[in-house]
Amino acid sequence: MVSNARQLAQVPSAPSERRNLIINGAMDVHQRGGTISAVNAAIYTLDRFITIRGSSYNFDVDISQSSEAPDGFANSLKIDVQATATPSGSENFGFEQKIESQNTTHLNYGSSSGKYIVLSFWVRSGKTGTYGLQLVHNGKSRNFVSSYTIDSANTWENKTIVINPDTAGSSAFVDGTGAGLRIVWHLSTGADDLLSGNRDWTDDGSFRSVTGQANLLDSTSNEFYITGVQLEIGTVATDFEHRSYAEELQLCQRYFEYASELYLKAHPIWFYGDTNAATRLHLVVPKRSNSYTVGYAGTIGTGSSDHRVYYSGAYRAFSAMTFSSTAKALKSVRVDFTTITGGSAGGAGGYYNLGSSTVASHIYVDDEL
Repeated sequence: MVSNARQLAQVPSAPSERRNLIINGAMDVHQRGGTISAVNAAIYTLDRFITIRGSSYNFDVDISQSSEAPDGFANSLKIDVQATATPSGSENFGFEQKIESQNTTHLNYGSSSGKYIVLSFWVRSGKTGTYGLQLVHNGKSRNFVSSYTIDSANTWENKTIVINPDTAGSSAFVDGTGAGLRIVWHLSTGADDLLSGNRDWTDDGSFRSVTGQANLLDSTSNEFYITGVQLEIGTVATDFEHRSYAEELQLCQRYFEYASELYLKAHPIWFYGDTNAATRLHLVVPKRSNSYTVGYAGTIGTGSSDHRVYYSGAYRAFSAMTFSSTAKALKSVRVDFTTITGGSAGGAGGYYNLGSSTVASHIYVDDEL
Protein backbone atom coordinates (compact mmCIF):
# COMPACT_ATOMS: atom_id res chain seq x y z
CA MET A 1 0.00 0.00 0.00
CA VAL A 2 1.57 3.24 -1.12
CA SER A 3 0.54 6.86 -1.04
CA ASN A 4 2.37 9.89 -2.37
CA ALA A 5 1.60 12.05 0.64
CA ARG A 6 2.02 11.10 4.25
CA GLN A 7 -1.19 10.37 6.10
CA LEU A 8 -1.14 12.25 9.38
CA ALA A 9 -2.57 10.60 12.44
CA GLN A 10 -4.22 12.58 15.18
CA VAL A 11 -1.61 13.44 17.78
CA PRO A 12 -2.46 11.68 21.05
CA SER A 13 -2.56 13.64 24.28
CA ALA A 14 0.66 11.92 25.39
CA PRO A 15 2.65 11.09 22.23
CA SER A 16 4.81 7.98 22.48
CA GLU A 17 8.55 8.34 22.11
CA ARG A 18 11.10 6.28 20.21
CA ARG A 19 8.62 5.24 17.55
CA ASN A 20 11.24 5.14 14.81
CA LEU A 21 13.12 1.86 14.33
CA ILE A 22 15.42 3.54 11.80
CA ILE A 23 18.66 5.09 13.09
CA ASN A 24 19.86 8.33 11.47
CA GLY A 25 16.73 8.65 9.35
CA ALA A 26 17.26 12.42 9.06
CA MET A 27 20.77 11.80 7.65
CA ASP A 28 22.34 14.13 10.22
CA VAL A 29 25.19 11.80 11.30
CA HIS A 30 28.05 11.20 8.87
CA GLN A 31 31.03 10.08 10.95
CA ARG A 32 33.05 8.86 7.97
CA GLY A 33 32.72 12.32 6.42
CA GLY A 34 33.11 13.68 2.91
CA THR A 35 32.11 11.94 -0.29
CA ILE A 36 32.09 8.14 -0.24
CA SER A 37 33.03 6.51 -3.54
CA ALA A 38 31.07 3.28 -3.98
CA VAL A 39 32.52 1.30 -6.87
CA ASN A 40 31.29 -2.27 -7.32
CA ALA A 41 30.98 -2.79 -3.58
CA ALA A 42 28.67 -2.83 -0.59
CA ILE A 43 30.06 0.01 1.50
CA TYR A 44 28.80 2.07 4.45
CA THR A 45 28.10 5.70 3.67
CA LEU A 46 26.19 8.02 5.98
CA ASP A 47 25.83 6.24 9.30
CA ARG A 48 23.75 3.05 9.24
CA PHE A 49 23.17 3.15 5.45
CA ILE A 50 25.07 0.75 3.18
CA THR A 51 25.02 0.19 -0.58
CA ILE A 52 23.90 -3.19 -1.95
CA ARG A 53 25.46 -5.14 -4.79
CA GLY A 54 23.88 -8.15 -6.45
CA SER A 55 25.65 -10.60 -8.76
CA SER A 56 28.89 -8.66 -9.18
CA TYR A 57 27.13 -5.67 -10.75
CA ASN A 58 29.61 -3.01 -11.86
CA PHE A 59 28.52 0.44 -10.69
CA ASP A 60 30.21 3.70 -9.79
CA VAL A 61 28.46 6.30 -7.62
CA ASP A 62 29.43 8.99 -5.14
CA ILE A 63 27.43 9.22 -1.92
CA SER A 64 27.49 12.24 0.35
CA GLN A 65 25.57 14.23 2.94
CA SER A 66 23.67 17.01 1.20
CA SER A 67 22.01 20.15 2.54
CA GLU A 68 19.31 19.71 -0.10
CA ALA A 69 16.33 18.74 2.05
CA PRO A 70 12.56 19.26 2.41
CA ASP A 71 11.06 21.56 5.03
CA GLY A 72 11.77 20.35 8.54
CA PHE A 73 15.07 18.65 7.68
CA ALA A 74 18.64 19.91 7.34
CA ASN A 75 20.29 17.01 5.51
CA SER A 76 19.75 14.20 3.05
CA LEU A 77 21.70 11.26 1.64
CA LYS A 78 22.70 12.06 -1.94
CA ILE A 79 23.65 9.52 -4.61
CA ASP A 80 25.43 10.95 -7.65
CA VAL A 81 25.97 8.63 -10.63
CA GLN A 82 29.57 8.64 -11.90
CA ALA A 83 29.34 6.04 -14.68
CA THR A 84 26.43 4.60 -16.64
CA ALA A 85 25.47 0.94 -16.24
CA THR A 86 22.66 -1.33 -17.42
CA PRO A 87 21.77 -4.29 -15.19
CA SER A 88 21.23 -7.79 -16.57
CA GLY A 89 20.35 -11.12 -15.02
CA SER A 90 20.24 -10.79 -11.23
CA GLU A 91 22.40 -7.66 -10.98
CA ASN A 92 21.30 -5.15 -8.35
CA PHE A 93 22.31 -1.76 -7.00
CA GLY A 94 20.69 0.24 -4.23
CA PHE A 95 21.12 0.85 -0.52
CA GLU A 96 19.72 -0.45 2.74
CA GLN A 97 19.59 -0.16 6.50
CA LYS A 98 19.89 -3.27 8.68
CA ILE A 99 18.02 -3.25 11.99
CA GLU A 100 19.42 -5.21 14.92
CA SER A 101 17.30 -8.29 15.54
CA GLN A 102 16.61 -7.65 19.22
CA ASN A 103 15.08 -4.31 18.22
CA THR A 104 12.40 -6.08 16.15
CA THR A 105 11.19 -8.88 18.46
CA HIS A 106 8.30 -6.71 19.68
CA LEU A 107 6.78 -6.89 16.19
CA ASN A 108 5.66 -10.43 17.12
CA TYR A 109 6.33 -11.84 13.67
CA GLY A 110 5.65 -15.56 13.43
CA SER A 111 2.38 -15.33 15.36
CA SER A 112 -1.22 -14.28 14.85
CA SER A 113 -0.50 -11.15 16.92
CA GLY A 114 2.10 -9.85 14.50
CA LYS A 115 2.04 -6.07 14.09
CA TYR A 116 1.66 -3.90 11.03
CA ILE A 117 4.50 -1.46 10.40
CA VAL A 118 4.62 1.58 8.16
CA LEU A 119 7.64 3.02 6.36
CA SER A 120 7.70 6.68 5.35
CA PHE A 121 10.41 8.81 3.76
CA TRP A 122 11.08 11.88 1.61
CA VAL A 123 12.66 11.32 -1.80
CA ARG A 124 13.81 13.49 -4.72
CA SER A 125 15.36 12.65 -8.08
CA GLY A 126 15.55 13.84 -11.66
CA LYS A 127 14.92 10.23 -12.67
CA THR A 128 11.16 9.74 -12.38
CA GLY A 129 9.36 6.40 -12.50
CA THR A 130 8.81 3.26 -10.44
CA TYR A 131 11.23 2.19 -7.70
CA GLY A 132 11.23 -1.05 -5.72
CA LEU A 133 11.23 -1.27 -1.93
CA GLN A 134 12.04 -4.58 -0.25
CA LEU A 135 11.99 -5.77 3.36
CA VAL A 136 14.12 -8.80 4.12
CA HIS A 137 13.83 -10.96 7.23
CA ASN A 138 17.53 -11.65 7.57
CA GLY A 139 18.44 -15.26 8.28
CA LYS A 140 14.94 -16.53 7.48
CA SER A 141 15.03 -16.04 3.69
CA ARG A 142 11.71 -14.22 3.83
CA ASN A 143 10.98 -10.99 1.99
CA PHE A 144 8.24 -8.48 1.25
CA VAL A 145 8.28 -6.41 -1.97
CA SER A 146 6.49 -3.16 -2.69
CA SER A 147 7.05 -0.08 -4.83
CA TYR A 148 6.62 3.68 -4.98
CA THR A 149 6.69 6.23 -7.77
CA ILE A 150 8.70 9.41 -8.18
CA ASP A 151 6.19 11.50 -10.08
CA SER A 152 7.86 14.89 -10.56
CA ALA A 153 11.51 15.49 -11.42
CA ASN A 154 13.66 17.28 -8.86
CA THR A 155 10.80 17.72 -6.41
CA TRP A 156 10.65 16.47 -2.83
CA GLU A 157 7.88 13.89 -2.47
CA ASN A 158 6.76 12.02 0.64
CA LYS A 159 6.14 8.27 0.35
CA THR A 160 4.35 5.85 2.66
CA ILE A 161 4.38 2.06 2.47
CA VAL A 162 2.34 -0.14 4.83
CA ILE A 163 3.76 -3.59 5.59
CA ASN A 164 1.52 -6.31 6.96
CA PRO A 165 3.06 -8.70 9.51
CA ASP A 166 4.70 -11.97 8.54
CA THR A 167 2.66 -14.53 10.49
CA ALA A 168 4.44 -17.64 9.20
CA GLY A 169 5.28 -19.85 12.15
CA SER A 170 9.03 -19.85 11.49
CA SER A 171 9.40 -16.12 10.99
CA ALA A 172 9.87 -14.88 14.57
CA PHE A 173 12.81 -12.52 15.04
CA VAL A 174 15.68 -13.78 17.17
CA ASP A 175 16.44 -11.91 20.38
CA GLY A 176 20.06 -11.26 19.41
CA THR A 177 22.56 -8.72 18.15
CA GLY A 178 22.67 -9.82 14.52
CA ALA A 179 20.76 -8.29 11.61
CA GLY A 180 17.01 -8.81 11.90
CA LEU A 181 15.04 -6.69 9.44
CA ARG A 182 16.62 -5.12 6.35
CA ILE A 183 14.99 -2.27 4.42
CA VAL A 184 16.27 -2.16 0.83
CA TRP A 185 15.75 0.67 -1.68
CA HIS A 186 16.37 -0.61 -5.23
CA LEU A 187 17.84 1.82 -7.76
CA SER A 188 18.89 -0.53 -10.58
CA THR A 189 17.76 -4.17 -10.94
CA GLY A 190 18.31 -6.90 -13.52
CA ALA A 191 15.41 -8.66 -15.25
CA ASP A 192 15.84 -11.94 -13.34
CA ASP A 193 15.00 -10.22 -10.05
CA LEU A 194 11.90 -8.33 -11.17
CA LEU A 195 8.42 -9.33 -10.00
CA SER A 196 5.24 -8.54 -11.92
CA GLY A 197 3.84 -6.64 -8.93
CA ASN A 198 4.02 -6.15 -5.19
CA ARG A 199 4.37 -9.36 -3.17
CA ASP A 200 3.50 -10.38 0.38
CA TRP A 201 5.96 -12.13 2.68
CA THR A 202 7.40 -15.12 0.80
CA ASP A 203 10.21 -17.63 1.17
CA ASP A 204 12.89 -16.04 -0.97
CA GLY A 205 16.46 -15.07 -0.14
CA SER A 206 17.23 -12.96 -3.21
CA PHE A 207 17.15 -9.25 -3.92
CA ARG A 208 13.79 -8.46 -5.56
CA SER A 209 12.22 -5.41 -7.17
CA VAL A 210 9.23 -4.84 -9.44
CA THR A 211 8.63 -4.69 -13.18
CA GLY A 212 9.23 -1.18 -14.43
CA GLN A 213 12.00 -0.48 -11.93
CA ALA A 214 13.79 2.71 -12.96
CA ASN A 215 17.49 2.49 -13.72
CA LEU A 216 19.11 5.38 -11.87
CA LEU A 217 22.44 4.43 -13.42
CA ASP A 218 21.43 5.12 -17.02
CA SER A 219 22.89 8.66 -16.99
CA THR A 220 25.71 10.43 -15.17
CA SER A 221 23.39 13.40 -14.73
CA ASN A 222 21.12 11.39 -12.42
CA GLU A 223 20.99 12.10 -8.71
CA PHE A 224 18.90 10.60 -5.91
CA TYR A 225 18.16 12.14 -2.50
CA ILE A 226 16.44 10.64 0.53
CA THR A 227 15.75 11.76 4.11
CA GLY A 228 13.12 11.58 6.84
CA VAL A 229 13.17 7.78 6.89
CA GLN A 230 10.88 6.38 9.57
CA LEU A 231 9.69 2.83 10.33
CA GLU A 232 7.07 2.51 13.06
CA ILE A 233 4.32 0.24 14.31
CA GLY A 234 0.90 0.93 12.81
CA THR A 235 -0.77 1.51 9.47
CA VAL A 236 -0.62 5.32 9.47
CA ALA A 237 2.62 7.29 9.25
CA THR A 238 3.09 9.91 11.96
CA ASP A 239 5.26 13.01 11.86
CA PHE A 240 8.98 12.24 11.77
CA GLU A 241 10.43 11.62 15.22
CA HIS A 242 13.35 14.03 15.50
CA ARG A 243 15.94 13.03 18.09
CA SER A 244 18.75 15.27 19.27
CA TYR A 245 22.02 15.04 17.35
CA ALA A 246 23.81 13.82 20.49
CA GLU A 247 21.34 10.96 20.94
CA GLU A 248 21.41 10.02 17.26
CA LEU A 249 25.21 10.00 17.28
CA GLN A 250 25.34 7.63 20.24
CA LEU A 251 22.89 5.27 18.54
CA CYS A 252 25.21 5.23 15.51
CA GLN A 253 28.33 4.73 17.63
CA ARG A 254 27.06 1.35 18.80
CA TYR A 255 27.99 0.20 15.28
CA PHE A 256 30.82 2.53 14.24
CA GLU A 257 32.97 4.99 16.13
CA TYR A 258 35.99 7.17 15.55
CA ALA A 259 38.19 7.43 18.64
CA SER A 260 37.92 10.94 20.02
CA GLU A 261 40.69 13.31 18.95
CA LEU A 262 40.66 15.01 22.36
CA TYR A 263 40.81 11.67 24.13
CA LEU A 264 43.90 10.69 22.13
CA LYS A 265 45.96 13.73 23.08
CA ALA A 266 48.73 12.68 25.48
CA HIS A 267 47.09 9.31 26.06
CA PRO A 268 49.16 7.27 28.57
CA ILE A 269 50.99 4.12 27.48
CA TRP A 270 53.01 1.57 29.44
CA PHE A 271 56.10 -0.36 28.37
CA TYR A 272 56.10 -4.14 28.79
CA GLY A 273 59.54 -4.61 27.26
CA ASP A 274 62.47 -2.58 26.01
CA THR A 275 60.78 -1.70 22.71
CA ASN A 276 57.11 -2.60 23.10
CA ALA A 277 54.32 -0.60 24.75
CA ALA A 278 50.55 -0.67 24.98
CA THR A 279 47.52 1.40 25.91
CA ARG A 280 43.80 0.81 26.31
CA LEU A 281 41.28 2.96 24.48
CA HIS A 282 37.91 3.39 26.14
CA LEU A 283 35.00 3.64 23.73
CA VAL A 284 32.27 6.26 23.87
CA VAL A 285 29.49 3.64 23.93
CA PRO A 286 29.51 -0.17 24.25
CA LYS A 287 29.68 -1.91 20.91
CA ARG A 288 27.07 -4.27 19.51
CA SER A 289 29.22 -7.38 20.00
CA ASN A 290 32.65 -8.50 21.13
CA SER A 291 33.77 -9.25 17.57
CA TYR A 292 34.23 -5.73 16.25
CA THR A 293 37.22 -4.75 14.15
CA VAL A 294 39.61 -1.91 14.92
CA GLY A 295 41.85 -0.15 12.46
CA TYR A 296 43.51 3.14 11.65
CA ALA A 297 44.34 5.37 8.74
CA GLY A 298 47.29 7.69 8.42
CA THR A 299 51.02 7.33 8.95
CA ILE A 300 52.98 5.92 11.89
CA GLY A 301 56.57 5.69 12.95
CA THR A 302 58.08 9.20 13.27
CA GLY A 303 57.52 12.37 15.25
CA SER A 304 55.72 14.00 12.34
CA SER A 305 53.35 11.06 11.82
CA ASP A 306 49.62 11.06 12.38
CA HIS A 307 50.05 8.44 15.13
CA ARG A 308 52.96 9.18 17.49
CA VAL A 309 54.62 7.72 20.60
CA TYR A 310 56.39 10.02 23.05
CA TYR A 311 58.93 8.80 25.58
CA SER A 312 61.79 10.36 27.54
CA GLY A 313 61.57 13.84 26.04
CA ALA A 314 61.12 12.95 22.37
CA TYR A 315 58.76 11.40 19.84
CA ARG A 316 59.96 7.91 18.92
CA ALA A 317 59.66 5.87 15.75
CA PHE A 318 57.88 2.53 15.99
CA SER A 319 57.23 -0.24 13.48
CA ALA A 320 53.57 -1.15 13.96
CA MET A 321 50.36 -0.33 15.77
CA THR A 322 48.15 -3.38 16.32
CA PHE A 323 44.92 -4.16 18.12
CA SER A 324 44.80 -7.23 20.30
CA SER A 325 41.90 -9.56 19.52
CA THR A 326 42.33 -11.28 22.88
CA ALA A 327 42.01 -8.06 24.87
CA LYS A 328 38.84 -6.65 23.39
CA ALA A 329 35.89 -5.67 25.50
CA LEU A 330 32.58 -4.07 24.70
CA LYS A 331 33.79 -0.71 26.03
CA SER A 332 37.55 -0.75 25.45
CA VAL A 333 40.29 -2.13 23.22
CA ARG A 334 44.02 -2.67 23.73
CA VAL A 335 46.49 -1.08 21.31
CA ASP A 336 50.09 -2.33 21.05
CA PHE A 337 53.06 -0.34 19.71
CA THR A 338 56.03 -2.47 18.65
CA THR A 339 59.74 -1.87 18.08
CA ILE A 340 59.85 1.60 19.60
CA THR A 341 63.25 3.20 19.11
CA GLY A 342 65.01 4.34 22.27
CA GLY A 343 62.47 2.46 24.37
CA SER A 344 62.28 1.68 28.04
CA ALA A 345 64.02 -0.87 30.20
CA GLY A 346 60.54 -2.03 31.10
CA GLY A 347 57.90 -0.62 33.40
CA ALA A 348 58.35 3.02 32.40
CA GLY A 349 55.62 5.17 30.89
CA GLY A 350 55.08 7.55 28.02
CA TYR A 351 52.13 8.59 25.91
CA TYR A 352 50.48 8.13 22.55
CA ASN A 353 49.40 11.19 20.62
CA LEU A 354 47.16 11.59 17.58
CA GLY A 355 49.14 14.09 15.56
CA SER A 356 46.46 14.99 13.02
CA SER A 357 42.95 16.29 13.55
CA THR A 358 41.58 14.97 10.25
CA VAL A 359 39.04 12.15 10.16
CA ALA A 360 41.34 10.30 7.76
CA SER A 361 43.93 9.70 10.49
CA HIS A 362 41.63 8.53 13.27
CA ILE A 363 41.44 5.11 14.88
CA TYR A 364 38.07 3.56 14.12
CA VAL A 365 36.01 0.78 15.65
CA ASP A 366 33.65 -1.06 13.29
CA ASP A 367 30.84 -3.32 14.49
CA GLU A 368 28.38 -2.77 11.65
CA LEU A 369 25.73 -5.39 10.90
